[in-house]
Amino acid sequence: MKISVCGSGSWGTALAQVLADNHHDVSVWGIMEEEVKDINENHQNSKYFPKIDINPNIQAFSDLNRVKGSDLILLAVPTGAIESVCLDLNEILDKKTIFINVAKGYHPVTHERLSVVIRNTIKEELLQDVVSLIGPSHAEEVILRMLTTVNAVCENEESSKLVQQLFSNGYFRVYRNRDVVGAENGVAVKNIIALASGILEGIGGGDNARAALMTRGLAEMARFGTFKGGKPETYLGLTGVGDLIVTCTSIHSRNFQAGLLIGKNDSADLFWKTNTKTVEGVNACKVVYEEAVKNHISMPITTEVYKVLYENAKPSEAINNLMNRELKSED
Repeated sequence: MKISVCGSGSWGTALAQVLADNHHDVSVWGIMEEEVKDINENHQNSKYFPKIDINPNIQAFSDLNRVKGSDLILLAVPTGAIESVCLDLNEILDKKTIFINVAKGYHPVTHERLSVVIRNTIKEELLQDVVSLIGPSHAEEVILRMLTTVNAVCENEESSKLVQQLFSNGYFRVYRNRDVVGAENGVAVKNIIALASGILEGIGGGDNARAALMTRGLAEMARFGTFKGGKPETYLGLTGVGDLIVTCTSIHSRNFQAGLLIGKNDSADLFWKTNTKTVEGVNACKVVYEEAVKNHISMPITTEVYKVLYENAKPSEAINNLMNRELKSED
C-alpha cells in the first residue's frame, strides 16, 4: 500500500515513522522546504525533534502532486488547513482513497467535526472512507518509540481494522471505536480543559485543584458529547478520560503550555501577542462555547476559558467565579 502523510510537522513525522517501522511504503508531504530537506538528507526533523534520528526509509517531498496514487492519505495538518488541503487533493487524486484524520477540533465557521469536514469536501468518487486516529498521544514520545495507545475511530469496522493493523506494533497499540461523534467531540473538548489546566497551574493551583478541574472537565466533555449524539461510555475510554489526562498534565501539550503562560500573567494578552504555534483548544473553545450557548448546555469551565481568551477576563477572576457558583449536586 502507498501511504502519504500530508504534513511534515511533529505528529505527521512521528506517525510516518510508526508506519515506516512497520515496513510500509510511506512518504511525507510538507510545505517547508527546510523540513523536507532535513528528512531526506539528514533523516531528522530538527525543528521539532532536535538531535533525534528518524527511520531512514521515510521520504519527504514538497510537491503535493506526488500523493497521486495513494491508497491511504493521513492528514496531519492544522485544523484550519484541512478543508483547503482536501480541496487541493480533489484536483490530484485519481482513485478512491481512505483518509486518516489525526487532528482534534472543529471547522471554525461551520462547527463541523473534522471527519465531517473531510467527507463534505473530498469528492464522492475519491473518498473510500474516513478514519480518525486519535487518543492520548504526544509526538515527542511516539518519535522515541515510547509506549502509546490510541483509537481508530470509524463506523465502518473494516476501515478501522485496516488502520489498526497498519499502525499497531510493539510500542504503538491501536484499539477500535465506532462512536465517531463521541470520540471526536471528546478529543476536541479536552483541549479546552487542558487550557484551563495550564491556567490553573500558572496561577498557583495545587493537586487538589487539578483533580477537581479534570473531573469536572470530564463531566463537561461527556455532557457536550452526549448532547451531540455520542455514547456516555466513550468518555471513560482513550478518547475521553485518557486524552484528558495526558493533555492536562504534560508539558508537551501546547494547550497546557498556552494556559500556563496565560495563568502566569493573569491575562491572555501576552499569549495573543506572542503565540506562533497552533493551539487547537483556542478555536475549539470558541466553537464549543457558541454551541453550548445556542443549545443551553451547561459548560462552566468552557465559559470561563472563553471569557479569558475572548473577553479579557482575568484567570484569577475566572477561578473565583467557578468556585463561587451556586452549590449543587455532582452530576
